[in-house]
Amino acid sequence: MVYIGHMLDMARKAMEKVQGKSREDFDEDENLRMAIALLIQVIGEAARRVSPVFQQETSHIPWKKITGMRHKLVHDYMHVNYDIVWDVVNVELPRLAQELEALFQDT
Repeated sequence: MVYIGHMLDMARKAMEKVQGKSREDFDEDENLRMAIALLIQVIGEAARRVSPVFQQETSHIPWKKITGMRHKLVHDYMHVNYDIVWDVVNVELPRLAQELEALFQDT
């Protein structure tokens, strides 16, 4: 649960950073883009450390997509698609945060 908590903390941090920001704000702020990419990368790294058994038990969470995004950001950093990063922080992370919060309620 330590890694789940870390994922949730980083997701909340990323969502907080873009709260009230437009896509234009995001595109014009290199530091914001880099911060969001790093937070998503950290979420993926934490997800990678969640045990395979727990991942299987929580198969409704897209573990492979989360770690895949981390791999893309780390290994293909010269070709990051910020349309996808924007979508992740505004659409996928709020969903993920809800799922992770529910895991804490179930324990």
